[in-house]
Amino acid sequence: MTAQSQPWSQRFEQALHPAIARFNASIGFDLRLIEYDLTGSQAHARMLAKAGIISPAEAETLIQGLEQIRQEYRAGQFSPGVEAEDVHFAVERRLIELVGEVGKKLHTARSRNDQVGTDIRLYLRSEIDQILQQLQQWQRTLLDLAESHVETLIPGYTHLQRAQPLSLAHHLLAYVEMTQRDIERLQQIRQRVNVCPLGAGALAGTTFPIDRHYTAKLLGFREPYRNSLDAVSDRDFAIEFLCAASLIMVHLSRLAEEIILWASEEFAFVKLSDTCATGSSIMPQKKNPDVPELVRGKTGRVFGHLQALLVIMKGLPLAYNKDLQEDKEALFDAVDTVRACLEAMTILMAEGVVFQSERLAAAVAQDFANATDVADYLASKGVPFREAYNLVGRVVKTCLAQGKFLKDLTLEEWQALHPAFAADIYDRIAPRQVVAARNSYGGTGFDQVRQALATARDRLNDF
Repeated sequence: MTAQSQPWSQRFEQALHPAIARFNASIGFDLRLIEYDLTGSQAHARMLAKAGIISPAEAETLIQGLEQIRQEYRAGQFSPGVEAEDVHFAVERRLIELVGEVGKKLHTARSRNDQVGTDIRLYLRSEIDQILQQLQQWQRTLLDLAESHVETLIPGYTHLQRAQPLSLAHHLLAYVEMTQRDIERLQQIRQRVNVCPLGAGALAGTTFPIDRHYTAKLLGFREPYRNSLDAVSDRDFAIEFLCAASLIMVHLSRLAEEIILWASEEFAFVKLSDTCATGSSIMPQKKNPDVPELVRGKTGRVFGHLQALLVIMKGLPLAYNKDLQEDKEALFDAVDTVRACLEAMTILMAEGVVFQSERLAAAVAQDFANATDVADYLASKGVPFREAYNLVGRVVKTCLAQGKFLKDLTLEEWQALHPAFAADIYDRIAPRQVVAARNSYGGTGFDQVRQALATARDRLNDF
């Protein structure tokens, strides 16, 4: 790098040390923003012409030159190296090579500070739209699976201990609801991403008679930033996105953990298809749940990016500081990770997981998950619930000592415990009836689950 090639003024007499040039450069990762940089620059050229700062002919020359760079990049013919420092200078230098002196007018009334802020918002806005589509497909996959398992029973757990039986569809619908919150969060964040910093200059605005509202409109932003200092130093939107991305990963990781458990021989609730599992290099019998394990592992990676950006921002004085160069790799990698995990988990649940209905039915029949229903049964007969609760606790203790379940007690044994018991106790504690009876709003009862599925499907269709 020579002193003449540097993007800053000629007050510098010496070139950067080569190691410092490499350390300082961001072209290795911010070239990813080139299409957004070109689009933003074309809008800026149009605004300069509208404001009378450059002529319409000059604006058209700039726009065409920028479009040529776009085509060169797409064809693999434009790949600047470290000498360009960043994508913005790389584009400007190539533009001057293509169109001559008029290319030097493009940077009028803007700074790299507001330029990079615009590029990263354009990028993130586009990626949020793609992630929203992926979340919609993820919801659809979960709904399709749930609709085929309304009356499949699965043990429900609290504290990872058997609690009460559930409709498998109800269990899957919990993740549909989590995903809905993810969607709503991203939609809200997109509104705050969609604000235009272009024209804020380095920090204080510009003396040129620019029209920032026009530029914002050209780029599809809802409005320009109201404060130039805030415009070039704000990364709240990126932190908010990383928060939302972290929660998406939390939700994927929770289901991933359940799939890992369910695929174990100890649970055997699911089998993994060959298309979504791998084997061991030395144990030929193994089938490993690599997809959910990787999702579980990559979750920490996204958390780390959120923490990194929070730490970067927490001590920065106004306005722009070079520390903010570190936002891009964190943001880019978080986007890539979330999108890859959503794709992998969608494929896994669509074609890689087979629920073992018979094993699940056997599981819900071999526990004391119906104990609460015995207490409810007595309460419905007029026995105070707390008295019924304590009685059933003693019954469970006795059954455990005798190696039997509640369903194994004879009617005589039931009535010896309390005269309120009758022959209908067996129907009340059958797993299917235990599930069907929980028909309160939002419950696991089959009627409620079918209504919840219909509501979720309508919501998805209205997306």
